[in-house]
Amino acid sequence: MTASTTPCWLKRFSLALGIFIVCLLSALPAQAAEGIVVRRLAANLEDGALELSTRYQTTLPPPLQDALQQGVPLTFQLTFELTRPRTSAWWQQLKTFFEPTATLSFKLVYYRLTNRYRVAIGGLATNYGSLNEALSAVGSIAGWRVMDVSGWDGDSQHDLRGRVRLELDISQLPRPFQLNALGSRDWKLESEWVTVAPEVTN
Repeated sequence: MTASTTPCWLKRFSLALGIFIVCLLSALPAQAAEGIVVRRLAANLEDGALELSTRYQTTLPPPLQDALQQGVPLTFQLTFELTRPRTSAWWQQLKTFFEPTATLSFKLVYYRLTNRYRVAIGGLATNYGSLNEALSAVGSIAGWRVMDVSGWDGDSQHDLRGRVRLELDISQLPRPFQLNALGSRDWKLESEWVTVAPEVTN
């Protein structure tokens, strides 16, 4: 009896394990398909200033796509925080009341009448024919001067480190959507913090 029941038990276990693995693997692409991923991040010292160049790949979850199609503007914030040298980073935070070292906003808007998307960075705006094109512009910047380091000595410049992140700024949403965002993970859209260090040339 024992010999005849063991294969059946093994088959059931193998089947259950196989179903579990398939479900696990099928869930992975869905998680990776939505969010913000850094594609390029570079820093350099130019004319006494730290400059950043960034590019991100952003995919909106369905609730955010629906809100955008309804005319709700989405504002993304690119943030740089100085982390080293530690003394300079501490002083920078104290000087700005513990705010980030530098921030830059990207405002994404959809216009239904023209069926076009607009991305505004400060006073500059560009129109795009598709959502993918517009999203590729969100978080993309070249030569962004985040801080003046002209008074730093060579050792401090060599030790300079920071971290960068792009995220959806929920505080800029209309009030009803802010309330929705508080209780939904779909509205929390952000990249990982990525450490960056400039190339110092002698």
